[in-house]
Amino acid sequence: MARFTCEEVADQGRRRFLAGGAAAATLITTSGASAPAHAEATAKQKEFMAEANRLAVEAVDKGWGGPFGAVIVQDGEIVGRGQNRVLLTGCPVYHAEVTAIIEASARLNPKTLMGSDYCDGLLEMIPRPAGSPDIVASRAKMLAGCEIYVNGAPCPMCMSAIYWSRIDRVYFGASLADATNAGFSDAFQYEDFQKPYEKRSIAVTPGLEYQSSQIAFQTWNKRPNRHYY
Repeated sequence: MARFTCEEVADQGRRRFLAGGAAAATLITTSGASAPAHAEATAKQKEFMAEANRLAVEAVDKGWGGPFGAVIVQDGEIVGRGQNRVLLTGCPVYHAEVTAIIEASARLNPKTLMGSDYCDGLLEMIPRPAGSPDIVASRAKMLAGCEIYVNGAPCPMCMSAIYWSRIDRVYFGASLADATNAGFSDAFQYEDFQKPYEKRSIAVTPGLEYQSSQIAFQTWNKRPNRHYY
């Protein structure tokens, strides 16, 4: 499969997380729906947000997807660009943040087939932060040390991808309410995640074939060189 690449500038414990993210997102949405707070940007931050906005407009103008763009920055330089390409690919996960993460990861973690029998390369490990509830002592660095700039508030899928990527900080412009007004209802998903399985908008059946589902986990737990990511 070809790696996703945006066009260059012409001259550019899971459940706990979801519950916390839901609460934070709901706070952002409800407190800022009518009068969102405006953060002051440095000259460099304006440059990054301008690129995120350019990517978003390009996605709309070319019919590739919704009005969303993102850039990932490391040490003051853009290392990944992304834009919504759902209509171009027909794949619902091709959101701006996800595609930016794919590009940045390919650039910063370039070895292919990591962890397989075909490659000895492994991602650099970093210790868990002080006070972290993480059950393992260290995980792969991924995009730690990077920041992401998005023209709109991340949806739950993208925010989860940001957490898995270990990105240090998120900057965004438009609110979840703005996305809802444009026909992209993200806020309700954050709220839905807070509900028990049986009350969610999509039916969830936990524990199906529970015993057989343990085989893969047992295989993982027996592997001596587990590489936590």
